[in-house]
Amino acid sequence: MSLLIERLLQAGLDTLLMVGLSGALALLFGLPLAVILVTSGQGGLYQAPRLHRVLGGLVNLFRSVPFLILMVALIPFTRLIVGTTYGVWAAVVPLTIAATPFFARIAEVSLREVEQGLIEAAQAMGCKRWHIVLHVLLPEALPGIVGGFTITLVSLIGSSAMAGAIGAGGLGDLAYRYGYQRFDSQVMLSVIALLVVLVSVIQLGGDRLAKGLNHR
Repeated sequence: MSLLIERLLQAGLDTLLMVGLSGALALLFGLPLAVILVTSGQGGLYQAPRLHRVLGGLVNLFRSVPFLILMVALIPFTRLIVGTTYGVWAAVVPLTIAATPFFARIAEVSLREVEQGLIEAAQAMGCKRWHIVLHVLLPEALPGIVGGFTITLVSLIGSSAMAGAIGAGGLGDLAYRYGYQRFDSQVMLSVIALLVVLVSVIQLGGDRLAKGLNHR
């Protein structure tokens, strides 16, 4: 039992590392991408139809590829970035690339839901465009962005489990090697229980934070 607990703790830490790092990178790259998609579109603050079409096409392209296929296709790129195609750090690359366009689309929806009247009022007061983005668009869309990021993290947990089953480590690797291959139902049930707890904690925390930020 102590060996199982030790393996669960190590696998859980590996999963948290994969999800945490790839989630942070998806936020870092995805939020600016969402802002560009919103502001460069028709009626946006920085209209650039050609840029909007190109970025939108790239986002749709990466979102349409199933994660396992994307992970295999990115093997040469992953090896170039981290020097290996196995382990936790190797999984961060495809996880980030899969999560970034996913989160960008969710954040884009939240940004588009900001009332146009607020933007027009800021323009009437002579606010610069970057000021409107920083002090009107982002603050007003923040609850939705937090909710979208929570969904992204939950999605990353599922993707990290799939990545773990093919050599990335974490809970997916533990469930596959010690649960499935050795027909150990105790390991499988323990991993499932840990994943349920992890998802529940993240979802509950994200929902409460989004609710606290919503002052409408």
